[in-house]
Amino acid sequence: MGEEQRNLFIALGLILAIMLGYEFFFLRPAQEAREAERQEALEAAGELAEADPDLQLPDTEAAPAYETRDDALGDVQRVEIEGPAVLGSLSLTGSRFDDIRLRRHTVTVDNDTPIALLNPIGTEHTFYARDGWQSATPGFSDLPGNAAEWTLASGSRLTPETPVVLVHETASGLRFERTVSLDENYMFTIADTVTNNSGQPVDLARYGLVRHEGIPEDLVKNIAVFEGPLAVVDGAVTRTSFQRLEKGEGEEEVSGTGGWVGITQRYWMAAAIPDQDVAFTANFRIRERGAVDAYEATYIEATRELAPGASMTSTAYVFAGAKELDVLDAVEEDYGIERFDMSINWGWLWFLTRPFVWLLHLLEGVTGHFGLAILALTLIIKLVMFPLANRAYASMAKMKAVQPKMQELKERYAADTQKQQQALMELYRKEKINPLAGCLPILPQIPIFFALYQTLFNAIEMRHAPFFGWIRDLSAPDPTNMWNLFGLIPYDPSGIWLIGGVLGIGAWPIIMGITMAAQQALNPPPPDPMQARIFAMLPIVFTFVLAPFAAGLVIYWAWNNFLSVAQQYIIMRRHGNETQLDKLIKRLQGKASGDQS
Repeated sequence: MGEEQRNLFIALGLILAIMLGYEFFFLRPAQEAREAERQEALEAAGELAEADPDLQLPDTEAAPAYETRDDALGDVQRVEIEGPAVLGSLSLTGSRFDDIRLRRHTVTVDNDTPIALLNPIGTEHTFYARDGWQSATPGFSDLPGNAAEWTLASGSRLTPETPVVLVHETASGLRFERTVSLDENYMFTIADTVTNNSGQPVDLARYGLVRHEGIPEDLVKNIAVFEGPLAVVDGAVTRTSFQRLEKGEGEEEVSGTGGWVGITQRYWMAAAIPDQDVAFTANFRIRERGAVDAYEATYIEATRELAPGASMTSTAYVFAGAKELDVLDAVEEDYGIERFDMSINWGWLWFLTRPFVWLLHLLEGVTGHFGLAILALTLIIKLVMFPLANRAYASMAKMKAVQPKMQELKERYAADTQKQQQALMELYRKEKINPLAGCLPILPQIPIFFALYQTLFNAIEMRHAPFFGWIRDLSAPDPTNMWNLFGLIPYDPSGIWLIGGVLGIGAWPIIMGITMAAQQALNPPPPDPMQARIFAMLPIVFTFVLAPFAAGLVIYWAWNNFLSVAQQYIIMRRHGNETQLDKLIKRLQGKASGDQS
């Protein structure tokens, strides 16, 4: 064996020894420690399920008697909450966030009452978030949970400038001091200091919980919207819809470090967020108890031991507010909460949806108007697609120009299909026409439309955003109806069956249908008469299909069609084609000349 070969084997042996040593002395102990933390978290989660009063729901088949919101709020002592974005109160029983109203978002366009996001126990659709502690150590079952009474130690009103301090002391000898603070938006910071005065060590596990009783009454059944429990753990997103949990499916349990859990609706979310440096286990579940089911997203941190006479600090967070993208990004950046923007349902076309959302925000800032931002975004997309569309429309113009020759070949070889196809191919080659080129702009438009649909359907910025004229809310369908001449006749057909429902078509869906028909008129007609009739019906069908959609989507579609018609018309005229529009103008001119004579 040569010197070089011997040195090579020695080097390989040293590398192998280093790798095995690193595995044995570093990686394996770290993995065992993580597994131990996970098991502790799972055991603590089991203790939580048994001991937490939140999970001890009454087992009854009878429908519960609900209180009014005001009555339920008055059942317990509270600390007032007032910030630029939220109003409400914090319950001193359980230290629950169960009364949060959103100042920036109203119930309807005409009703300036703030949206009530979180609702107290005892009301229909109870929805709250809270933070507590559990222990598996014998003799410490009295840690602060849902029924714990906290005392207001300092502060009188929770604002961004004035945090409040709560205190709870247990009979087992633990003292909990909790400082609750609020930022300028929807984030509450909960900093706890726990002192062990019991004289013996105790294992403690902090947990957070978001709970919603019953299915939300305004649940959106649409593939573009996700509503239900979700979590981010170790950067991975896990979600389960209300419907899946209702069917007895989708209960999840995921462990890791860094992340959050919550329950989200189309525009709103409540989330419980642990210390980002502590291992935790996230859990989704439904508690079936007779007439009312409770949907829960919880986390529980790994157990930590607190020695006698010692103190420990821990920080957690609760988010309760609107899913405004700039706010979600600020939470991620300012608090280090990983992937907090995943509370928005980006969909499987996220690589298009996310840039569209970013562009819409940018354009809204430039134009000062969300409707104009939609129009500008559509124009940008058309400019990006311009080269491809130009080639396609040019090919379609050539196809239309040679229609007479194509018809002649079909008649000449009517009895021989093979020769007819050969002759058509030769004509395409001679005229330099690609018959498939007309399909090219359609292919990218399909994912673009679905991505924009996903974007606009979930964008809270479109909610209650006005457009010009009669559109006061871009997220709602066009409010006009053709059966009262779009409001010119003073009666409301919305409550009348059929004409107020399926046949109740507004002005913007009709505009969209007209632009679609105009675009279709510029295309070469299908050779088959049946196909031609089907294609002629499509604008009418799409008018009815899109009528109940959000006005912002219909306006986008109509504006997109208009731009396509303008582009295609110019290309057709450049290639010497006479379009249906030209024929219509000639007929109108001829009629006008006849009337004058």
